[in-house]
Amino acid sequence: MSHPQPLTPEDKLANAKKQLNLPPIVVICGSTRFMTEMAEADLRETHAGKIVVKPGIDMKAPHALWSDPVEATVLKVRLDDLHRAKIRLADEVLVVGDYVGDSTRAEITYARSLGKRPKPLSRSLPDAG
Repeated sequence: MSHPQPLTPEDKLANAKKQLNLPPIVVICGSTRFMTEMAEADLRETHAGKIVVKPGIDMKAPHALWSDPVEATVLKVRLDDLHRAKIRLADEVLVVGDYVGDSTRAEITYARSLGKRPKPLSRSLPDAG
């Protein structure tokens, strides 16, 4: 007699989303140089009835919260961890902008490692390798 396999955390999350009748969750990824494009994608995805999560801080813009270089380094690590959590939460991954640097490439690779297929807003995505 076989025993049912315990549910993975990912399975539990998917079941909870179904039970809560949540609309699809989309995470927006990309360089913060495209914050305007991210806002437009947020508007369109929200209009389409989706829950949208995206970067909330542009560390390229000056601000007192990250003016100290040491604090900025710590914050960058926290924000990267937070964005990976958003990718885990999301049902869909949307990549905005025509520049893919190291951070965006890492987000794409991470999403793919979770079995999620990032969709470009307006361009082809780089290979995962």
